[in-house]
Amino acid sequence: MPPTIGMVGSNMMDLITYYEDRFPKVGETIFGKDFEIGFGGKGANQAVAVAKLGGEVVVVTAVGDDLFGPLVRENFSRYGIDTSFVKVVPGKTSGVAPIFVDPEGRNSIFIIPGANSHLFPEDVLKAKEALKRCRFILTQLEIPLETVYATIELARELGLRVILNPAPFRPLAWDKIQGVYLFVPNERELEGFVGFPISQDHDLKSAIEILWNFGVENVLVTLGERGALLGQGGTLTFFPAYEAEAIDTTGAGDAFLGALAYFLAEGKELPEAIDLACAYAALSTEKRGTQKSFATQEEFSEWLKRARKKSATLTL
Repeated sequence: MPPTIGMVGSNMMDLITYYEDRFPKVGETIFGKDFEIGFGGKGANQAVAVAKLGGEVVVVTAVGDDLFGPLVRENFSRYGIDTSFVKVVPGKTSGVAPIFVDPEGRNSIFIIPGANSHLFPEDVLKAKEALKRCRFILTQLEIPLETVYATIELARELGLRVILNPAPFRPLAWDKIQGVYLFVPNERELEGFVGFPISQDHDLKSAIEILWNFGVENVLVTLGERGALLGQGGTLTFFPAYEAEAIDTTGAGDAFLGALAYFLAEGKELPEAIDLACAYAALSTEKRGTQKSFATQEEFSEWLKRARKKSATLTL
């Protein structure tokens, strides 16, 4: 049977603008290159990555009663994801994410959470029986913090491992996240938690040590095009990224997290799962968009046969 993973978190409609030259100045209007609408949200993206790799997913999320809500539910169903715990919030819009992608494929993102802000702890408890079947639970910070904390508490009760993607950055109550299996920020989010800029490699080491002191045992920092850094048991391990012909990095972090959860739930050891997740994320950057850029298991396996890792670029 395929592994089952729970996702308690967000969904968004992505409104993606690609531009060729530069971002407009205040009061200025310039021509963009292309525009696309797609399905996104950190939680939904991670869930779809799991599903496309072949896993089963229990999603707990919320949509508005607007025109986007039914489309989000249909999209989940298209990937074989059960929508039993997709809450519809009356009088609220679904979440949207205006995304701006520059000529190098780098993105800048606003999020307007909408109905995601109305996903509450009681909604998670309603899914308790379904979540019992899961091997891991993914959650992020695009929903109320009280719901994130309730998810972690329920997972502790059920004996499930939680992968917490603390994005976008929001201050956390460290006592509420004790026992989280993996804490996975990127560099910018890590800066927010430790209160100083990450400008050199040795800053990463200092920042991870601070999180260890906060009681966060396993820290996995995603480093974009460089790879990822695992801080576990007092030891730092660097995982280099894979080479890719990147045209759009939107959603690459979510591809990484979904793949990581899938490979761990499949039974792979943490180092192998991180390495494979780095490869899966790299492949996602070779296509435009978020969920539609994620590969199936067959596509990923074929790409992996010819994939090459980048040279190590981290000095600690």
